[in-house]
Amino acid sequence: MGLMGSKLYISEIFYSIQGESSYAGFPCVFIRLSGCNLRCTYCDADYTWKQGKSLDIDTILGKIAQYPCELVEVTGGEPLFQENCIALLSRLVDNRKTVLLESNGSISIAEVPQDIIAILDVKCPDSGAGNSFHSDNIELIKQRICINQNSCELKFVLSTRDDYLYARNFIQENQLGNKLPILFSPMQKELTAQKLAAWLMEDGLHVRLQLQLHTILWPDISRGV
Repeated sequence: MGLMGSKLYISEIFYSIQGESSYAGFPCVFIRLSGCNLRCTYCDADYTWKQGKSLDIDTILGKIAQYPCELVEVTGGEPLFQENCIALLSRLVDNRKTVLLESNGSISIAEVPQDIIAILDVKCPDSGAGNSFHSDNIELIKQRICINQNSCELKFVLSTRDDYLYARNFIQENQLGNKLPILFSPMQKELTAQKLAAWLMEDGLHVRLQLQLHTILWPDISRGV
Protein backbone atom coordinates (compact mmCIF):
# COMPACT_ATOMS: atom_id res chain seq x y z
CA MET A 1 0.00 0.00 0.00
CA GLY A 2 2.99 2.30 -0.42
CA LEU A 3 2.83 5.61 -2.28
CA MET A 4 5.37 7.16 -4.62
CA GLY A 5 7.74 9.70 -3.10
CA SER A 6 7.47 10.47 0.59
CA LYS A 7 3.70 10.27 1.03
CA LEU A 8 1.67 8.05 3.32
CA TYR A 9 -2.01 7.44 3.93
CA ILE A 10 -2.82 8.90 7.36
CA SER A 11 -5.96 8.10 9.31
CA GLU A 12 -5.38 10.65 12.09
CA ILE A 13 -2.73 12.58 13.99
CA PHE A 14 -3.52 13.48 17.58
CA TYR A 15 -2.03 14.30 20.98
CA SER A 16 -3.02 12.18 23.97
CA ILE A 17 -1.75 10.03 26.84
CA GLN A 18 0.08 6.83 25.90
CA GLY A 19 -2.32 4.09 26.95
CA GLU A 20 -0.24 0.94 26.44
CA SER A 21 3.32 -0.41 26.54
CA SER A 22 5.93 0.41 29.17
CA TYR A 23 5.48 4.06 28.15
CA ALA A 24 1.86 4.12 29.39
CA GLY A 25 0.95 7.34 31.15
CA PHE A 26 3.28 9.64 29.22
CA PRO A 27 1.95 12.37 26.91
CA CYS A 28 2.42 11.21 23.32
CA VAL A 29 1.74 12.33 19.77
CA PHE A 30 0.14 9.59 17.69
CA ILE A 31 0.50 9.19 13.94
CA ARG A 32 -2.08 6.61 12.91
CA LEU A 33 -1.52 5.17 9.45
CA SER A 34 -4.30 3.70 7.35
CA GLY A 35 -4.51 0.16 6.05
CA CYS A 36 -3.94 -3.22 7.65
CA ASN A 37 -3.16 -6.71 6.39
CA LEU A 38 -5.03 -8.42 9.26
CA ARG A 39 -8.66 -8.41 10.39
CA CYS A 40 -8.59 -9.14 14.12
CA THR A 41 -11.93 -9.91 15.74
CA TYR A 42 -11.43 -7.36 18.52
CA CYS A 43 -9.95 -4.53 16.44
CA ASP A 44 -10.71 -1.14 18.01
CA ALA A 45 -9.39 0.81 15.02
CA ASP A 46 -11.20 -0.81 12.10
CA TYR A 47 -11.86 2.67 10.72
CA THR A 48 -8.20 2.63 9.66
CA TRP A 49 -8.88 -0.18 7.21
CA LYS A 50 -10.23 2.38 4.76
CA GLN A 51 -7.98 4.68 2.77
CA GLY A 52 -6.88 7.76 4.71
CA LYS A 53 -5.62 11.18 3.70
CA SER A 54 -2.42 11.33 1.66
CA LEU A 55 0.23 13.45 3.40
CA ASP A 56 3.92 13.90 2.70
CA ILE A 57 6.42 13.42 5.51
CA ASP A 58 7.26 17.12 5.80
CA THR A 59 3.57 17.89 6.36
CA ILE A 60 3.33 15.14 8.99
CA LEU A 61 6.38 16.50 10.81
CA GLY A 62 4.87 19.98 10.71
CA LYS A 63 1.65 18.74 12.28
CA ILE A 64 3.36 16.99 15.19
CA ALA A 65 5.66 19.98 15.79
CA GLN A 66 2.69 21.97 17.15
CA TYR A 67 2.53 19.72 20.23
CA PRO A 68 4.84 20.16 23.27
CA CYS A 69 5.94 16.53 23.23
CA GLU A 70 9.03 14.53 22.26
CA LEU A 71 7.36 11.08 22.46
CA VAL A 72 5.78 9.98 19.18
CA GLU A 73 4.04 6.72 18.31
CA VAL A 74 3.55 5.50 14.75
CA THR A 75 0.64 3.09 14.75
CA GLY A 76 -2.27 1.89 12.61
CA GLY A 77 -3.81 -0.14 11.16
CA GLU A 78 -0.49 -1.73 10.42
CA PRO A 79 2.10 1.01 9.83
CA LEU A 80 4.65 -1.28 8.12
CA PHE A 81 1.99 -2.11 5.53
CA GLN A 82 3.05 1.18 3.90
CA GLU A 83 6.58 1.08 2.51
CA ASN A 84 7.21 4.77 3.27
CA CYS A 85 6.73 4.13 6.97
CA ILE A 86 10.46 3.39 7.27
CA ALA A 87 11.30 6.81 5.83
CA LEU A 88 8.91 8.44 8.31
CA LEU A 89 10.51 6.59 11.22
CA SER A 90 13.97 7.69 10.10
CA ARG A 91 12.91 11.32 9.80
CA LEU A 92 11.36 11.26 13.27
CA VAL A 93 14.62 9.96 14.73
CA ASP A 94 16.52 12.64 12.81
CA ASN A 95 14.23 15.16 14.52
CA ARG A 96 15.34 13.82 17.91
CA LYS A 97 12.00 12.30 18.80
CA THR A 98 11.61 9.25 21.02
CA VAL A 99 9.72 7.00 18.62
CA LEU A 100 7.46 4.03 19.32
CA LEU A 101 6.36 1.77 16.48
CA GLU A 102 3.29 -0.33 17.22
CA SER A 103 3.07 -3.22 14.76
CA ASN A 104 0.99 -6.38 14.56
CA GLY A 105 4.20 -8.39 14.12
CA SER A 106 3.21 -9.97 10.82
CA ILE A 107 5.70 -7.93 8.76
CA SER A 108 9.47 -8.14 9.11
CA ILE A 109 11.11 -5.40 11.19
CA ALA A 110 14.45 -5.88 9.40
CA GLU A 111 14.38 -2.34 7.97
CA VAL A 112 13.16 -0.62 11.15
CA PRO A 113 15.90 1.72 12.45
CA GLN A 114 17.64 0.53 15.62
CA ASP A 115 16.74 3.74 17.46
CA ILE A 116 13.03 2.94 17.17
CA ILE A 117 11.25 1.19 20.06
CA ALA A 118 9.38 -1.59 18.23
CA ILE A 119 6.26 -2.78 20.08
CA LEU A 120 5.15 -6.00 18.42
CA ASP A 121 1.73 -7.52 18.97
CA VAL A 122 1.76 -11.33 18.90
CA LYS A 123 -1.70 -12.40 17.76
CA CYS A 124 -3.24 -15.19 19.82
CA PRO A 125 -5.70 -17.79 18.44
CA ASP A 126 -8.91 -16.00 19.46
CA SER A 127 -7.84 -12.85 17.61
CA GLY A 128 -8.70 -14.59 14.36
CA ALA A 129 -5.15 -13.92 13.18
CA GLY A 130 -3.20 -16.53 15.14
CA ASN A 131 0.16 -17.67 13.81
CA SER A 132 0.55 -14.45 11.81
CA PHE A 133 3.77 -13.43 13.57
CA HIS A 134 6.56 -13.12 10.99
CA SER A 135 9.07 -15.91 11.61
CA ASP A 136 12.08 -13.65 10.98
CA ASN A 137 11.03 -11.29 13.76
CA ILE A 138 12.08 -13.63 16.57
CA GLU A 139 15.73 -13.50 15.54
CA LEU A 140 15.47 -9.81 14.65
CA ILE A 141 14.14 -9.06 18.14
CA LYS A 142 17.05 -10.93 19.70
CA GLN A 143 19.52 -9.01 17.55
CA ARG A 144 17.96 -5.67 18.48
CA ILE A 145 17.87 -6.30 22.22
CA CYS A 146 21.51 -7.40 22.17
CA ILE A 147 22.28 -3.82 21.17
CA ASN A 148 19.59 -2.19 23.34
CA GLN A 149 17.35 -4.24 25.63
CA ASN A 150 14.67 -1.57 25.49
CA SER A 151 14.48 -1.41 21.69
CA CYS A 152 11.67 -4.00 21.54
CA GLU A 153 8.56 -4.91 23.48
CA LEU A 154 6.08 -7.75 22.98
CA LYS A 155 2.35 -7.42 23.57
CA PHE A 156 -0.27 -10.16 23.77
CA VAL A 157 -4.01 -9.38 23.81
CA LEU A 158 -5.79 -12.26 25.56
CA SER A 159 -9.44 -13.28 25.34
CA THR A 160 -9.40 -16.79 26.81
CA ARG A 161 -7.38 -19.31 28.79
CA ASP A 162 -6.27 -20.79 25.45
CA ASP A 163 -4.85 -17.41 24.47
CA TYR A 164 -2.99 -17.22 27.76
CA LEU A 165 -1.45 -20.67 27.27
CA TYR A 166 -0.50 -19.79 23.69
CA ALA A 167 1.24 -16.60 24.87
CA ARG A 168 3.02 -18.38 27.72
CA ASN A 169 4.26 -21.10 25.36
CA PHE A 170 5.34 -18.56 22.73
CA ILE A 171 7.58 -16.83 25.27
CA GLN A 172 9.04 -20.08 26.57
CA GLU A 173 9.58 -21.77 23.19
CA ASN A 174 11.33 -18.71 21.77
CA GLN A 175 13.37 -18.15 24.95
CA LEU A 176 12.22 -14.56 25.36
CA GLY A 177 11.50 -14.58 29.09
CA ASN A 178 13.40 -11.87 31.02
CA LYS A 179 14.91 -10.65 27.75
CA LEU A 180 12.64 -7.68 26.98
CA PRO A 181 9.45 -6.01 28.26
CA ILE A 182 6.45 -8.33 27.72
CA LEU A 183 2.87 -7.18 28.26
CA PHE A 184 -0.33 -9.20 28.64
CA SER A 185 -3.51 -7.22 28.03
CA PRO A 186 -6.95 -8.77 28.74
CA MET A 187 -9.97 -8.25 26.53
CA GLN A 188 -12.11 -7.18 29.46
CA LYS A 189 -15.43 -8.32 28.01
CA GLU A 190 -14.05 -11.86 27.62
CA LEU A 191 -11.32 -12.06 30.27
CA THR A 192 -11.20 -10.09 33.50
CA ALA A 193 -8.00 -8.47 34.65
CA GLN A 194 -8.44 -10.23 38.00
CA LYS A 195 -8.47 -13.67 36.38
CA LEU A 196 -5.43 -12.85 34.26
CA ALA A 197 -3.60 -11.55 37.34
CA ALA A 198 -4.30 -14.84 39.12
CA TRP A 199 -2.86 -16.86 36.23
CA LEU A 200 0.26 -14.69 36.10
CA MET A 201 0.88 -15.08 39.82
CA GLU A 202 0.22 -18.82 39.70
CA ASP A 203 2.81 -19.32 36.95
CA GLY A 204 5.19 -16.62 38.18
CA LEU A 205 5.52 -15.20 34.69
CA HIS A 206 7.83 -12.19 34.39
CA VAL A 207 5.36 -10.18 32.31
CA ARG A 208 3.42 -7.00 32.96
CA LEU A 209 -0.38 -7.01 33.20
CA GLN A 210 -1.43 -4.11 30.98
CA LEU A 211 -4.77 -2.31 31.08
CA GLN A 212 -5.55 0.16 28.32
CA LEU A 213 -5.17 3.45 30.17
CA HIS A 214 -6.87 5.51 27.49
CA THR A 215 -10.06 3.41 27.76
CA ILE A 216 -10.16 4.19 31.49
CA LEU A 217 -9.53 7.92 31.00
CA TRP A 218 -11.94 8.33 28.07
CA PRO A 219 -14.35 5.36 28.10
CA ASP A 220 -16.87 6.99 25.76
CA ILE A 221 -14.41 8.08 23.05
CA SER A 222 -13.07 5.68 20.43
CA ARG A 223 -10.90 7.98 18.30
CA GLY A 224 -8.23 10.55 19.05
CA VAL A 225 -7.35 9.03 22.42
